[in-house]
Amino acid sequence: ELPINHCAREKRIVGKLHKTYLSGNRIYACSVCRSHLAQQDEVISKSFHGRHGRAYLMNNVVNVSTGEREDRILITGLHTVADIFCNHCETVIGWKYEEAFEHTQKYKEGKFILEKAKIVKDSPW
Repeated sequence: ELPINHCAREKRIVGKLHKTYLSGNRIYACSVCRSHLAQQDEVISKSFHGRHGRAYLMNNVVNVSTGEREDRILITGLHTVADIFCNHCETVIGWKYEEAFEHTQKYKEGKFILEKAKIVKDSPW
């Protein structure tokens, strides 16, 4: 279920949702609505695990809204994270690392997890 203030986080221009379209031939998109989420060049690692299996650590993503911050104990320790939602269909597609408490995990701060089960390759590769 989406947080009550989810709609307030959407990027709107003159009452309409602003949607970013990425260029290039290696684009990851939402598996539900095909909204562009990231370019393949933004992948930092493909060796992560999410709620639904394999996940990618991304440097940057587009067309997402961020949920409430919460502390979660993950495989690598305690982190403050916020779920990320597709702006178009509101599907939870991963999370953003807001804060890492272990020194060795600080590199994740400000980075994003995209769950492989929630994304598709939008163009032929």
